[in-house]
This record gives sequence, C-alpha cells and structure tokens, in this order.
Amino acid sequence: MSSGAFIEPAPSRTADKSAAPTADEVAAKLAKRPRVGETIIETILKLAGFVSILTTVGIVFVLFRDAIDFFLLPEVTVVEFLTNTLWQPQTGEFGIWPLLTATLIVSAIAMLVGVPLGFFTAIYLSEYASPRFRATLKPVLEILAGIPTVVLGYFALTFVTPVLRGIFGDEIVKIYNMASAGIVVGILTVPLIASLSEDALHAVPDSLRQAAFGLGATRMETSLRVVAPAALSGISAAVVVAASRAVGETMIVALAAGAGPNFTFNPFQSAETMTGYMVRISGGDISYGSIDYQSIFAIGLVVFLLTLLLNIISARVVRRFREVYE
Repeated sequence: MSSGAFIEPAPSRTADKSAAPTADEVAAKLAKRPRVGETIIETILKLAGFVSILTTVGIVFVLFRDAIDFFLLPEVTVVEFLTNTLWQPQTGEFGIWPLLTATLIVSAIAMLVGVPLGFFTAIYLSEYASPRFRATLKPVLEILAGIPTVVLGYFALTFVTPVLRGIFGDEIVKIYNMASAGIVVGILTVPLIASLSEDALHAVPDSLRQAAFGLGATRMETSLRVVAPAALSGISAAVVVAASRAVGETMIVALAAGAGPNFTFNPFQSAETMTGYMVRISGGDISYGSIDYQSIFAIGLVVFLLTLLLNIISARVVRRFREVYE
C-alpha cells in the first residue's frame, strides 16, 4: 500500500451513543405529555388530605375554645378541677378525679382482659395456624370488631354482670359496675390487638425461626423467646392503640358502668367514666350554654389529652424497640 493512500476512519461509537437520548431527556419528554387522569387523581388525593387536616384542626379548635370558656366561668377554677374528688356541677363541685379514676379502672381491666387474649390469638395465628384456618379465623375476628358497642353494652349488663354477681355475691357486685364494663371493653379490644400483633409477628423473618429450631428450641420457645421479642415494637404499639380505644369507649361504659360520678377504687361499684358522663349530659334535657353543657368540653379535652399522651408513648415505643432486618 502506498504511503499516499487515504484510509477512511471507522465511524465513532461515541458519536452514536451521544446521539441516543439520555434517561433524563426521556423523562423530560414523558413529563411534558399531558396526563389528565393522573392530574385529576392527584388533585383529589391532595384535597382529601387537606380536608382531613382541616377537620382535625377544626375539632381541636372548638374543643379548646369551649373548654377555655368553661374554665373562665367564676364557678370553676383549674386547681379545683385537678384536685377535687367530687363532681357535682349542680352544687358547684368540679373535681375531675371521680370520672378520671373510673375511666382508668375500666381501661386497666380492659387491658388485663384484652392484652393476653389478643396476644396469644396473634401467636396462634402467626405461628401455629395453617394458612387456610388463618384465612377463616381473621374474618371472624373482624366480625367481632364490627359488633355495635350498644349490643356489647347490653351484653355486659345482662350477661357478664349476672355472672359476676353469681360468683362474688349480689351484695358485693352492684348491678352497674366497672368490672363488667371493663371485661367487655377488653373483649372489644381483642380483634385490634390480635390483628396488629399478628401483622408484627408475621413480619419477623423466617430465618430467626429456623435458627431457633436449629438450636433445638420448641415452637413455643421460638414464639415467645425469639419471634415475640423481635416484634416487640409492633406489639407494644398495638397495646397502646388498644388502650386509647378503651379510654375513648362510650356506649359500653354508659350502659354497664353506671350513671353517677363516684370516687372509688372498687371495680364492683358503680361509677361513671368521662365518656359516660358526656353521653348522659349531651343526651339529656340540658340547655345550651349552661355550665353542665360547657363541662362536656372540659371533660372532652381531658380525654383528648389522655389519648394524645398514649399516642405519643406509642410512637416513642415503636422508635425505641423497632428492629430492622434484611
């Protein structure tokens, strides 16, 4: 080949690649295309979120506004409200403790009933039940959660109370008592605790179970000593959410616990909870703007703050005990 011959250079692959559109250019072209359906859906979702936030803000605003109006009345003082053990608005006695102690006692009894039943139900569903039986039992629990609380209130009054009176005696157990209301509220929280705890247990990786079995652990030991501690954050959150549900329960305690404030720690005595008082006053012939009517908002504020405290505790517990597995 002569030295003067001209050799045509091969086409550059780099030039071909630079000619092809990049990922950013493709994304930009796709973004410029009009998507009316997605825009409408996104707008509806944003609107729903804003409506939810505004509704919550409006409820809290009305609650605080009317509660402040109650505490500004000359008959009421914050110190008396927080320290007095007598609640009789007709005579000017506004002590929150009779209503608060009844609420806490009913909620404590409910947790003593609901937590063991819900936890062991979740253990069975997650670790023992077959997939077919689990698919059958979970809807049954959801049906239990769907029973109206009015029906459960009459169940507490007409079934649980006679059983307790038959065991402990009619003189000890009153017809309206906190124990029967707490037991049935605990039954009400069982589906909530079982469902949330089962989800937390089911999310634990099977590798932990297989490792425990490989070390010779039984299924019960694996469930209680390996799987349950690994799902502690979810189980704790379920318990706190159920406690909030018990504090805010209304119809069961209104029908079964009693209709009069009573500062007592005896669960077999009649006592009125905060939500029961709100139902009784709002459903009676109380005039708008009266001191009895305005006291509802002060009681509602206490219930709101109590449930808010439980939710804050739940969030802290979840962050504290959360386990992340790969």
